[in-house]
Amino acid sequence: MAKLEAKLGMIVDKVGQFFSGSDLLPSCDPDIIAGCEREVAEAEKQPASDEAMQESLLRLSWALVHSKRPEDVQRGIAMLQSSLPSTVDPLKQREKLYLLAVGYYKSGDYSRSRELVEKCLEIASDWRQALSLKEAIESRITKDGVIGLGIAATAVGLIAGGIAAAVSRKK
Repeated sequence: MAKLEAKLGMIVDKVGQFFSGSDLLPSCDPDIIAGCEREVAEAEKQPASDEAMQESLLRLSWALVHSKRPEDVQRGIAMLQSSLPSTVDPLKQREKLYLLAVGYYKSGDYSRSRELVEKCLEIASDWRQALSLKEAIESRITKDGVIGLGIAATAVGLIAGGIAAAVSRKK
């Protein structure tokens, strides 16, 4: 009986997660973003510290793509895209690709997000964060497909019902 209840509980949780669209990605509030922006401004004042500046920009990018505000996410994506071509260190490149994937995921571009996660996994195939994000992307794509099919089926049903009603009235 306890096993049955546990399985039923898991099913209910999965269905709830499916319809709520809950993500396991952390989110960032505006105060953290403001703190990161101050950190970047301070790093700009220190002339011989390019590495500190790059680290500050990466933290700001992280905060922006994890924001709940779409304009922050877009700003983070733009920052990462502009800095990616000059990144030669594979680990930093992997991190930026992952953050870009998070940004695209949060902005709803799941196919672009999946492409970037695949690039991350080419660099480090066992990276848990990227694997988790890939799973979330695949789940979201599946969910959107199921919802799309449901909407299409409902529309077909309504049209067929309307046609059947019109035909029955003519008789």
